[in-house]
Formats: sequence, structure tokens, C-alpha cells
Amino acid sequence: MAGRGGGGELRLLGTWSSPWVIRVRVALGMKGLSYEYTEEDLSSKSDLLLRSNPVHEKVPVLIHGGRPVCESLVVLEYIDETWGATGTPQLLPADPYDRATARFWTNYVNDTFFPSWKVLFRSTAAEQRAEAFKNVVPRVEALERAFGECSKGKAFFGGDDAGLVDVALGSHLVWIKVVDEVAGANLLDEAKFPGLAAWAERFLAVDAVRQVMPDAGDVLKQYKGFLAKWTAGAGSS
Repeated sequence: MAGRGGGGELRLLGTWSSPWVIRVRVALGMKGLSYEYTEEDLSSKSDLLLRSNPVHEKVPVLIHGGRPVCESLVVLEYIDETWGATGTPQLLPADPYDRATARFWTNYVNDTFFPSWKVLFRSTAAEQRAEAFKNVVPRVEALERAFGECSKGKAFFGGDDAGLVDVALGSHLVWIKVVDEVAGANLLDEAKFPGLAAWAERFLAVDAVRQVMPDAGDVLKQYKGFLAKWTAGAGSS
């Protein structure tokens, strides 16, 4: 990766399609930071990953100057605080209330939207998908309202530039698209959610996003592999 290292060597442990890892890669790109990326095999985790994140043993892990930082949202704030005065977009706004609001909606993405959407992601039958889709729609309705509140009429949740909420939610967009394709659905329907639908297009066009967002065809292939395993598992005794 081209760019500035700034204040110590950077290394990122991740997996190519993980939205949690995509978040960190987008943030590093927005800051113009150079880093070494190491693809992890989660079926055979490296000693470095296990040493760096012994509590959860998960990616992403950002190693800065030999010291690991774990959990995607923690890593995003670490990046923003460490490289805050670089002339690059800030993930969190300067105003304390706006900052609190951004953290609230970022947590909503993680703790409310994602668990609801994950049921749709894991569904293997048409009836399951229909029920799961119905249940996740109110979560998207809340995010549509949040976009209006946070963006204040501008392009992103973060205003003129993508911020913390944009990166947190936007990292899921390729997976939302792929699950929609399999389910025959359209979660971010322009007719129902015009703000989010237009926002998604703008976010995916950001340079730092385009450079690291995985190809939808590759993700679809991976997802179909997951579905085949889940279906086979459900049918075994």
C-alpha cells in the first residue's frame, strides 16, 4: 500500500471479505497510510494472530509499532486519534454532541442492524428469508432517518466526507448486495429508502473504498459455499 506510515510500522491482519476488516482498510486508505496486509486463514490461525488477539482470536488486528489494536470500531477510533492532524478526513466530528451521535449510530449498526440482517444472511429457505427480510426492514428505516439527521443534507453520515458511521455501515454493502441477489430482494430499495440508496452509491465511489472493496462476484461465490455447507449441516443427523 502506498502512502505514509507515520509514527511506526503498520501491519493489518485480516481476511479478504470480512466487513470488519474492510472497515479498517477503508480508514487506513482515507488517511493515506501505508501498511503491510497479511491474509489470515481462520481455519488455521497464525501464531501472530493468536498472540496479538488472545482474548477473541479474531481479525482485524492492527499492529502499530509492534503493539496490537483489536476490534474494528476500536481500531477505527485509534486510527482517527493517532493520525488526526494529517489534513485528511476525520472519522469523528469535532463537536461533542455530533461525535456522540455518530458513536450511537455506529453502535446501532453493530448491535442492532447487523444481528437482524445476519438472520437473513444465514437463511437457507425462501420462507426463512421472507421472514428475516421483513424483520430487518425496520432497522433500515431507522438508518434512513439517521442519515437525514447525521448528514444534515450533505453527502455522507459524516457530512461532506465519509465518517465513522459511513465506514461502519458501508463495509457491509457488498454483502448486502450479494445476499439480496440470492434472496431476490432489494434491502436498500431506492423507492423506500432514497437517502440510503443514494448514499450507498456515493460511498462505493470513494477512492479509499473502491481500492479495497472485494469483488461482488467473488463474495457471491464464497456466500454460495457457505449456504451449501449450512444446508448440508441442517440436513444431517
